[in-house]
Amino acid sequence: MLQIGPYKLPNRVALAPMAGVTDLPFRRLCARMGAGLVVAEMISSNPLLRDSRKTLLRSRHDDEIQPRSVQIAGSDPAAMAAAAVFNVAEGAQIIDINMGCPAKKVCRRAAGSALLADERLVQEILTAVVRSVDVPVTLKIRTGPTPDARNGVTIARIAEDAGIAALAVHGRTRACAFRGQAEYDTMAAIVAAIRIPVFANGDIDSPAKAAAIIAHTGAAGVMIGRAAQGRPWLCGQIAAHLDTGITPPDPSPAEQLAILCGHVRDLHDFYGEFMGLRIARKHVGWYLQDRPDYRQQRGDFNRLEQAAGQLHYLQQLTESSIHQDYPHKELAA
Repeated sequence: MLQIGPYKLPNRVALAPMAGVTDLPFRRLCARMGAGLVVAEMISSNPLLRDSRKTLLRSRHDDEIQPRSVQIAGSDPAAMAAAAVFNVAEGAQIIDINMGCPAKKVCRRAAGSALLADERLVQEILTAVVRSVDVPVTLKIRTGPTPDARNGVTIARIAEDAGIAALAVHGRTRACAFRGQAEYDTMAAIVAAIRIPVFANGDIDSPAKAAAIIAHTGAAGVMIGRAAQGRPWLCGQIAAHLDTGITPPDPSPAEQLAILCGHVRDLHDFYGEFMGLRIARKHVGWYLQDRPDYRQQRGDFNRLEQAAGQLHYLQQLTESSIHQDYPHKELAA
């Protein structure tokens, strides 16, 4: 049983924090479909941003599964500690520290994966945050700043010594961003060097791939990021495969569209119609991307300007898919 502090997780699969993706509606959906841990979008440690609309939305945890994990980002130890204290007071049960984001706007502030080049600052931040709160603190990193400076093992040892409860490792360096393929040898060395649980992350897009990476690295679990976009059922499929060796089938096209309808409805409710329309467009694009008529359907959907119109369009697609999946059955009344 994978455990983080006092929390025993139901399985070994976590949903990665992704800014602009893992909002509350998506986290709740992935949890319902089998993710054992979901991590909220990155929140800046800058106190001036706490009352911004973006931060307030990212800080919501209504009806969210426990433990509630909140990721914070920044480069100043005192500010990061204060952000941890603030978020725990707001309901966070796990604080996750971002040292893995390769985005330029984050790294320009010497935060995210840029911190990996300064091992002393890493130690100061981790120590300050762990000492500031009574909840488990976790950390997400990459394998190092560049392919020629993979210091992931050193960072992992620093994290363990500082009291970090669990570590997630993305199998690329900061310089790699999301180019090329993730590598897992560094991850295996990290797992061998420390005793705390390690989640393997990067290019895990199927149950078979997850099992192979766990076998190669010895990781305690996996963390799924981009592969879950448009496939909120993927975490649950991977969890079932890791536990039983059997992979549940994908939902049928009609079932996927029904899931999508509920997701879009939740986005409208969460963000309000104006912002919900925009957020729904990217999620719908991910859901539909493997359909043969993807370009036409995505274009049609993106031109819709009302929430009711979006839901009506998806309902029509769902009914059409039901007829295609079950051509000899009538729609239920």
